[in-house]
Amino acid sequence: MTAKLDNQVAVITGGARGIGLAIAERYLQEGARVVVADVDTAAIEEAIIHLNGGERVLGVRLDVCDRVSIDAMVTEVTAQFGGIDVLVNNAAVFDMAPVLDVEESSFDRQFAVNVKGLFFTLQAVAKSMVEQERAGRIINMASQAGRRGEALVSTYCATKAAVISLTQSAGLDLVKHGIRVNGIAPGVVDTPMWEEVDALFAKYEQRPLGEKKRLVGEAVPMGRMGRPEDHAGAAVFLASADSDYVVAQTLNVDGGNWMS
Repeated sequence: MTAKLDNQVAVITGGARGIGLAIAERYLQEGARVVVADVDTAAIEEAIIHLNGGERVLGVRLDVCDRVSIDAMVTEVTAQFGGIDVLVNNAAVFDMAPVLDVEESSFDRQFAVNVKGLFFTLQAVAKSMVEQERAGRIINMASQAGRRGEALVSTYCATKAAVISLTQSAGLDLVKHGIRVNGIAPGVVDTPMWEEVDALFAKYEQRPLGEKKRLVGEAVPMGRMGRPEDHAGAAVFLASADSDYVVAQTLNVDGGNWMS
């Protein structure tokens, strides 16, 4: 059976850990050459060792808040691998607080990474695809938080709602170039970041550490939190010919937490 992503070049931002790393691993299995693009150089090195993909894996430091860094990433990947076929816009940050306590620095940081960084990475890669006449795929990682508001998570929810909206607009605009833009909306996912999230909920909801994480897992219709690898199948689908007629959609991969 032919690998679904044979010889495709896939850039994964925030690719050194969590969902990004799980997608990188699956893409390698499907025949792709993978670029682990992350702001954390030490984590990149660890990810490359973990992936064990030899010359099919490239690590690139990327700060999505810096357009010079974005352009440099595109240039380096093109020089090393010849171009980009797939972009997974996965880099993101999280913070939370009651609306009355949200600080401007936190608001700005979340929008800088989750929205502005995502958009201008998408733009730079799409320009490269158009110049090379590559019918590429762009996958934006949204969240169930973008489908609804949450009292303590106003800014993060707003950023992920923006990701869903940008996915729709970019999908409609870029399809004329043969570029298919879609998204994935995870639910609650058991990654190291959830330890920080749980600690914030403990602070603002006066809960013992670990309780919020347990409760949200139990509330998922499938009975558990998601795992990073649960999202890899959808990422392969949206990067492959199987999704040729799918444009401007955001797929819920959340164990049934949200229906739309």
